[in-house]
Amino acid sequence: TVTGLFDALAEFHNAHPGVTVTLVESDSASLVERVRSGAADLALIGAAGGPPPDLRALPIVSERLAAAVPPGHSLLAVPPGHPPVAEGPGVTLADLAGYPIVCMPPGTGIRTTLDQACAAQGVRMHIGLEAIAPAAVADLAARGLGVAVLSESMAAAHAPRLRSVAITGTDIPAVLALIWKPQVSPALGEFLRHCRKAFSAPEPEPVRAVRVASAASA
Repeated sequence: TVTGLFDALAEFHNAHPGVTVTLVESDSASLVERVRSGAADLALIGAAGGPPPDLRALPIVSERLAAAVPPGHSLLAVPPGHPPVAEGPGVTLADLAGYPIVCMPPGTGIRTTLDQACAAQGVRMHIGLEAIAPAAVADLAARGLGVAVLSESMAAAHAPRLRSVAITGTDIPAVLALIWKPQVSPALGEFLRHCRKAFSAPEPEPVRAVRVASAASA
């Protein structure tokens, strides 16, 4: 999902080598504020439910949370005669409450989605370990240090080391989206065109640029 942004950056740089592009990494909450303040023209963020309503957005992924555990983990155990958890309806937040959880830190989209879902159901989760990178979260879970909570595609990407189980009973999806302010400069408008191509998103109706800038940054 992130490589689409890198593809867009490369295509934009090849088409406009004279435009300086700066790439900054941070948690999603910080990136949203950078876009709002004008410190960044565009950001790829994770969010709970949907992107911020005051910003324009290009949704990339919207999916449920999932738990990921090594094969043989007690979370996968079921009574005789019942289908395996991974083939059944999944697990609930209450099912996870008895296990240490490995998740991304506050300010990230996955963690915000988990925290909001737990608050809505009155479930208290024990976050044992935190890691900013989804691969690190999965790696810690694979070593038996807790149940990883990620999005469905993130969890499935680490098979067969981990078994992915859908977390049911939550209505808040984890969303990945590009966001930007409504005022689009010519440089940003061109970069967005490359982003839509990279993420296979349709072009919108043309918008008149109201701000002139010499660079676009993600």
